[in-house]
Amino acid sequence: MAVIEELIRQEDNGTISFGNHLMDEKKKVLDFEVSGDLYKIKTFKEITKLEKNGKMLLETVPGATVHNFTVNERGAEFTVEGLEDTQITMELEPDTEYKILIDDVNVGKMKTNLAGKVTFSVELGKDTPSVAIEKIG
Repeated sequence: MAVIEELIRQEDNGTISFGNHLMDEKKKVLDFEVSGDLYKIKTFKEITKLEKNGKMLLETVPGATVHNFTVNERGAEFTVEGLEDTQITMELEPDTEYKILIDDVNVGKMKTNLAGKVTFSVELGKDTPSVAIEKIG
């Protein structure tokens, strides 16, 4: 895998890839359209943040590169790479329980808060782990 030089792009399979965790200075792309939705990306080595239609969708601290990101009413899936372990915050459905899987291993259940946010950590380094977040029930 590699960083996304254009900061955000739509893949052939309909997913999006975004972020560049190697940049020293913050850069952003506004109004990137995919299927009628507008995405905004801000990224550099300290943070990567993706918004959809003006609402926060995903944030990593420190910055990361996210590949093949897809989100729907049942959850989200993507792979993530970076230089060090990263904390991921996603905004999903409020007050809802989700199962978090990293490389197909269930690492636990988490309940979103009233704002719909869930935060978890992923160990990065040489590997590019896959992440799946699945709504329970």
